[in-house]
Amino acid sequence: MTGHSEPGASRDGYGDALLDIASDERVVVLEADLGKSTKSCHFRAEYPDRTFCLGIAEQNMAIVGAGLAEAGRVPFASTFAIFSERAFEQFRNGIARTGLIVHLCGSHGGMHTGPDGSSAQSTEDIGIFRTLPGVTVLHPSDRNSARSLTVKLLEHRSPSYTRTVRNKTAEIYSELEAKNLEIGKAAILRKGTDAAIIACGVMVEQALIAADALSEGGVEVMVIDMHTIKPLDLDAVLMASETGAIVTAEDHSVIGGLGSAVAEVLAETSPTMMRMVGVRDEFGESGSPTEIMTKMGLTSDEIIRRVNQMLTK
Repeated sequence: MTGHSEPGASRDGYGDALLDIASDERVVVLEADLGKSTKSCHFRAEYPDRTFCLGIAEQNMAIVGAGLAEAGRVPFASTFAIFSERAFEQFRNGIARTGLIVHLCGSHGGMHTGPDGSSAQSTEDIGIFRTLPGVTVLHPSDRNSARSLTVKLLEHRSPSYTRTVRNKTAEIYSELEAKNLEIGKAAILRKGTDAAIIACGVMVEQALIAADALSEGGVEVMVIDMHTIKPLDLDAVLMASETGAIVTAEDHSVIGGLGSAVAEVLAETSPTMMRMVGVRDEFGESGSPTEIMTKMGLTSDEIIRRVNQMLTK
């Protein structure tokens, strides 16, 4: 990991990217009354004529996005991750089924949001959108990767769902490193042969912390940032399977998320011992991000425990 003079959250990277691509007249931005929170407000301030504020009407936002895509525009729509689920039917039938290219961003995803409580802590959004045929699903780990991957969506030929988070996180990539990221291709952040950790979002930082601690004990683990949940990088999963032990780490339900996606690949191609660090079959509660993440086992300590559990066997 490298230092950054202006650390931020992945939602900040989304806002940065909208300005990066604003010179393309095809780009339009849609908001559901939460532009200040998703950071699309920066685009709105400079390009009000290409910003559509639709109020608390996420279903309508999806269909308006579809109409704009049909008219040749490239819509970037955003709201909270939990509210993106309201528009699932419209995204399915109006966008995914028709093949129209609309890019939806759900901010404030996962338990990392903390104080907002269980009603706002979306832990199923990735799993929901992953089920839609032809839809790309992204979950960047930091501000710079969110910025780079969002920019690359401008020329991406499929509709997409991107999850970002509210709280500031450690920088995983420098701006230059982030520019080399590719949609659908995982990033190998650390090499190791004893086990592999495949992580996404805020859990990439925890995976790197765990890897450092394990290394002090003589255990060298591979760390993979699986920023694209769909299409999953099959080569990266198979590379991880060569270690014989895989831990997936995500701030999302283990039902339907990254862990499920990796397990599906392994079951058909290379059965491998694995453990999942993620939200179990339960809702969250209100508390600080650290309190909630610790209670839910979304920590580097839990990753270490899972790795050691497999190596002991």
